[in-house]
Amino acid sequence: MSTRDTAWPSGTPCWADLAAPDVRAAQDFYGAVLGWSFTDTGEEYGGYVMAEVNGSSVAGIGPQQDGSPNVWTLYLAADDVEATAAAVTAAGGQVVLPPTAVGDQGRMIIAADPSGGTFGVWQAVRHLGAERVNEPGALTWEDLRSTDPEVARAFYARVFGYQDEAVEGAPDDYRLFALPGGDPLGGIGGLMGQDGLPSHWLVYFGVSDVDSAVTVAESHGGKALAPAFDTPYGRMAALSDPTGAVFWVVGVPAAA
Repeated sequence: MSTRDTAWPSGTPCWADLAAPDVRAAQDFYGAVLGWSFTDTGEEYGGYVMAEVNGSSVAGIGPQQDGSPNVWTLYLAADDVEATAAAVTAAGGQVVLPPTAVGDQGRMIIAADPSGGTFGVWQAVRHLGAERVNEPGALTWEDLRSTDPEVARAFYARVFGYQDEAVEGAPDDYRLFALPGGDPLGGIGGLMGQDGLPSHWLVYFGVSDVDSAVTVAESHGGKALAPAFDTPYGRMAALSDPTGAVFWVVGVPAAA
């Protein structure tokens, strides 16, 4: 378990949110599967709700906008989104949403790497991002599944300074990424048998019991895309919510 009351270091995965066609229905589903409670941020923020674990914000759900995909978006922390936007362009990526203030909470961009993987960048002001990680209901891991992982790794290394390392037993094109001198933050690799899909980031949320989470998800209209299985890093499963948004769950103890 880890709690946070200051801004995350630049380049750290710091937040995830879902663009949902029905925010209330999404609350019902994720509340059941991940144990979330919710706080509505009000009309000022367009009906966006904060998902919470023990009173701490861990993720967000907002209404899907016209033309936007029904997906989970991962955000990486930045000290200066304008500088990061310039770095994204210089490294061959695309700025999809230019630097934008979100009230007095912070500033953000939405960007895409050269292989097409879309992600957000968050510069904290009042909203720090995730206040808890690595425990049930909170973010625990992030993967980029890329059509060109070598190009993607070079891009993120240039923009965020990531270093990478191999993982024993993983596909040859999958490597962990980390800030210099830091612990691994996630992985970047190929599509792992899902050829034909575009590049995409995946978010993993912790649960105390993966099999139970799968059962609850299915009973609430979700699907198990990869049934629960054991790995050296914990038991995992890939799920989709009733609208098709994909996420993973991984077993973690209450005090991981």
